[in-house]
Order: sequence, then C-alpha cells, then structure tokens
Amino acid sequence: MSISVKDVSDISYREADEIRNSPDYLDQLEAEAIYIMREVAGQFERPALLFSGGKDSITLVRLAQKAFAPGKIPFPLVHVDTGHNFIEAIEYRDQLAEEIGAKLVVRYVEDTIKAKGLKEQTGKNASRNWLQTFTLLDTIEEFEFDACIGGARRDEEKARAKERIFSFRDEFGQWDPKRQRPELWNLFNGRISKGENVRVFPISNWTELDVWAYLKRENITLPSIYFAHQRELILRDGKLLNNTPVIEKDENDQIVTRQVRFRTVGDMTCTAAVESSASTLDEVIAEISISRISERGETRIDDQQTEAAMEDRKKGGYF
Repeated sequence: MSISVKDVSDISYREADEIRNSPDYLDQLEAEAIYIMREVAGQFERPALLFSGGKDSITLVRLAQKAFAPGKIPFPLVHVDTGHNFIEAIEYRDQLAEEIGAKLVVRYVEDTIKAKGLKEQTGKNASRNWLQTFTLLDTIEEFEFDACIGGARRDEEKARAKERIFSFRDEFGQWDPKRQRPELWNLFNGRISKGENVRVFPISNWTELDVWAYLKRENITLPSIYFAHQRELILRDGKLLNNTPVIEKDENDQIVTRQVRFRTVGDMTCTAAVESSASTLDEVIAEISISRISERGETRIDDQQTEAAMEDRKKGGYF
C-alpha cells in the first residue's frame, strides 16, 4: 500500500499503524526529510543543527548523515545547555559528535545569566528553560546562523502544529504565525534579509511513534534514560521529577523510588518521568502505540503552566 505522507490523517488508526510499520512509509518520511536538509544546505550560507542528545535530534543527525554522505555533515551541531540537563543526554551528545567527526558548539545559559544579569525563576517549578531563548539568540548572532534545523514535530504540542517546515523569524528572532510563508508542493522559500533567520523542521510530518520506528530500523543506540530503570524521584502534584539539587523541594514533595523511563529529555527541572517497564525499543514502541497523550502533554511541566505557554515562548524566539 503506497500513500503520501500528508494522507495519513485521513485514514483509520489501524491502517495508519500498518503503514507506519511498512518500510515504504518510513522511506517516504526519510526522503522528505533528506530533501529538506539538502534545501537548507542549498539555500542558506550558515546553517546549524540544534542537537541536545535527545531522540528527535539524534534522528536529525542520522538524516543529515544520509543527506550528505559520503561527506561529513556540512554544518555544526549546536546545543544550548541550561546546566540542568540530564547527564545521560550530555554524555551521548559529546560521544556522538566525536564519533561522527561533527563540529559541536555548546553555549551555556549560566553564562548568559551572568553576562546579561538575567533573573532566574525561584520557588516551586522554577526552571531555566525559558532562559534558553536568550542564549540561543546570542548564539545565532555570534555565529551569524541564518538557518537552525530543529527536531520539532507537529504532534508534540498545539503551538508546534502552527509551524511551517521553514519557519521564518524576524531580526529579533521572533515568530509570528501570521507571517509564515505558504509551502505548496514542497517548495520552500528561504529568502531572508540580514539579521533574519529561519528555523527548519525536517521531521515536522513525523510522529513520536515514527521517530521510534525509524530509530529501530536504523539500529541506533540511544541514551539509557529512554528505557525503564530504577530511579529516585520527587513525586510532585502527580508528576515524577528527577531527584536533583537543582529542583527546590517543598513540604508536599515526596521522595520515591520507581521504575521509570523518560519520553523526552529536556531540562530536569520541568521534565517528568513516566512509570514504565519498557526496556527495549519494541517495548517502547508498543507502549507509545496505546498512549493517547502526547509526550509534552504528559511530561513537560513548563508547557502546562498556561494555555499558551509554548506559543508565548516561541514568539519570543524559542526553538
């Protein structure tokens, strides 16, 4: 059964699962993403790939390798490190960059806080996640990046669904959904003026399940944090957070030990674990197949603070 990527929303869940598990479906997603990667290389002078060591950015790296083989990836990997990232993801980030011979640029939110005199959040659920925007915009200005490739998917969060694949940002790094350009017949307009940039999302048409199926097909080793393990956690308002000194505890928090895994590996202060026994890729895929809650909806506390939390951050220059 052959079907285009954009037809999936018009069919049943059962049919979608059959297509997703077929090599042809993943081949089409891969081909579209590789085409987008090559468009970036062709249209922009100084692109970069945003890389955190998470599953979506790992997928982007594999796609970039395929897009430009047998040569190396022709742009740097860039990570904005909050200082509160999971050590498993940081170690993986460094190891992979070294293994594939890619240039890795890391800039730290801590440095931005000191240089700009920024005020950090305090109290319960305080996070540096929103401060990443300042560091990212400074990094774009420092290296004069005109395109930043990111791993956002439209199934992550409703504000993500408003994105184009080539997401235009003005000279202040701001995103306005009303100013995005039409993308008919996979024609992408990367024309920008000096100071402007574009965020590019090659896996925009992928789902979380597609990413896992692709990682399995490509036989890619992943950070252990994505699989079930025993961990000491903070139980707060029904969410399981990593027990770390960077999270300020209050009297209502409980310290518990549970078998968990993480669906996403953002900042520790706002990323919750899920209870799970899935210790292999097949088990993770089976678990996600029956989930009806998005990964960010289930595990990202910062997205749940207000109805438009993600959209507000994006308008200010967030990934």
